[in-house]
Amino acid sequence: MAEKVIILDFGSQYTQLIARRIRETGVYCEIIPFNKEIILADDIKAVVLSGSPASVKEEGAPVFNLDAILGRIPVLAICYGAQYIAQNLGGVVERSDKREYGKSKLVVVKPDPLFYGIGSDKEHQVWMSHGDTIKQIPNNFELIASTESIEVAAFKSIDGAYRFPVYGLQFHPEVTHSVKGQQMIDNFLKDIVGCHASWTPASFVDDAVHSLRKQIGDDKVLLGLSGGVDSSVAAMLLKKAIGDRLLCFFIDNGLLRKHEFEEVLASYKGMGLNVEGVDAKERFWSALAGVSDPEKKRKAIGRVFVEVFEEESLAHPEVKWLAQGTIYPDVIESVSVTGPSVTIKSHHNVGGLPDKLKLKIVEPLRMLFKDEVRKVGREVGVPAAILNRHPFPGPGLGIRILGDVTPEKVRILQEADHIFIENLKKDDIYDDVWQALTVLLPVQSVGVMGDERTYERTVVLRAVTSVDGMTAEWSHLPYDFLAKVSTEIINNVKGINRVVYDISTKPPATIEWE
Repeated sequence: MAEKVIILDFGSQYTQLIARRIRETGVYCEIIPFNKEIILADDIKAVVLSGSPASVKEEGAPVFNLDAILGRIPVLAICYGAQYIAQNLGGVVERSDKREYGKSKLVVVKPDPLFYGIGSDKEHQVWMSHGDTIKQIPNNFELIASTESIEVAAFKSIDGAYRFPVYGLQFHPEVTHSVKGQQMIDNFLKDIVGCHASWTPASFVDDAVHSLRKQIGDDKVLLGLSGGVDSSVAAMLLKKAIGDRLLCFFIDNGLLRKHEFEEVLASYKGMGLNVEGVDAKERFWSALAGVSDPEKKRKAIGRVFVEVFEEESLAHPEVKWLAQGTIYPDVIESVSVTGPSVTIKSHHNVGGLPDKLKLKIVEPLRMLFKDEVRKVGREVGVPAAILNRHPFPGPGLGIRILGDVTPEKVRILQEADHIFIENLKKDDIYDDVWQALTVLLPVQSVGVMGDERTYERTVVLRAVTSVDGMTAEWSHLPYDFLAKVSTEIINNVKGINRVVYDISTKPPATIEWE
């Protein structure tokens, strides 16, 4: 990369959001834990200090050597980062009487390049989320903005105090509630730091292709395709870099949506990928027979996937690399700044397979966020039908059938789900929904069809709106639409006599039911 910004992560829930906002300006950035040594190479143009759930006043709070960056590179310190600078350079930081959380009105008290272009209004809405307050800024710093509740909302080093400027903000410019926050980040990077904002999907593709060719050489690469966005974009990037030396598998685990195996396989071949379809339905169904516990189902599916993948790959002993569709949130979340993360559910991946097959790993997308993956996908020619596809879990319908999985239950769910998804597309609602799914419950209830009493199954329809899946709101689908889908499912899917709609948010619920 020609230029990049480093974000030091002190554990804030907003750290990934800072990275996304910086990249939206066209500047590449990376997140590293606060306790990792920074080597200020020539391509690093600025350092951003994130917020933190910790207090600078408490024992055990994150500690960082400011001498490693102050005066050596432009610095933007947000919330905890600003408080840490103030505390360690002779300012005064105190615990607030109450946590300052929510919207505040920012008043610029001294004009500054950070605030260029934010409009002539006297006050600007910003988002506060902190328990400490800076009462006095250090020497060699000056106040540039306040709010109605705190005097020190933004400060900066005075001209000449350091070779490069240092800014401290007690509010969060990366949050959308800070209405002019994106403009401030843009100002800092372009006007104050002097970044050229040359990081685009096209530039990423050029860099990635060059890097992949250098990394892989003349070797062959194996990739297990899932039909989803990440593996598909990774495949097209690799194809662009190494051509037919990329070998792909697409495994039918018997837990895909209706017609998905045939349709996606045809799409892959239409994309010019060297892909082999593997029918392994019976093996997965056999491994799941009688298994009801969600974690045991996930592990059974993952185990069989590894077995099938291993068997297929042994037919290509010349392969040296295993490609994976790992993306940046996966990388970030695997490195906790405060200790191991709590496991909510195990992830369906190829754990252990690289070591077993003595393969090296290549991850073309490991530095991209999901929205960036889609942009890169458009750049390399991935069809819209795949790029715009709703997220689909690795274990597939196996975790949308509550209780044990049987071929008959899979058939019932596939039929009901197909009706739901096709109606979303037919009514032009599909692209307005972040994820839609159907769940088969282990519940039977009484119904009446014609003159007959029925005792059949219940399905749940779920549709959510979200940005990245971390939080989600249930989609307010039209009543007429839901009524139409319910009638069509009950009339056409033998075994279902009741349809319900899930109106829970995430949190506290998850998007998937298992």
